[in-house]
Amino acid sequence: MIDHMSLPVSDFQKSRAFYIAALAPLGYELVMEFTRDQVPELPHLAVAGLGADGKPDLWLGHVTGGVPSPVHVAITARNRAMVDAFYEAAIRAGGRSNGAPGVRAQYHPSYYGAFVLDPDGHNVEAVCHTPG
Repeated sequence: MIDHMSLPVSDFQKSRAFYIAALAPLGYELVMEFTRDQVPELPHLAVAGLGADGKPDLWLGHVTGGVPSPVHVAITARNRAMVDAFYEAAIRAGGRSNGAPGVRAQYHPSYYGAFVLDPDGHNVEAVCHTPG
């Protein structure tokens, strides 16, 4: 189980807004934020922690000088309707489709996922592993 992960982002405000909107259907919200002025040991200029139930498990870190190679992150959805809602919200928030909602039987018969590229090209997925 993943406890948390960080994504480097080049446009902090744009990415912050994207993730808040795109992940809302999955129960995620902005939990906390810090700047390097507040926490001097931060490796980034600023960070935003998003999560469900008050626990930040997805951190966005503002970097300068571009973003390293894209990252893939998959977030569990409780049902297929949540996957669909994530995809629609992410596209409305400025994401680019990297795979519309649907069954990916090559992974397993009940794997239902949707993939969206965020403003920095990171591949963000919502996935439900339960049948229909």
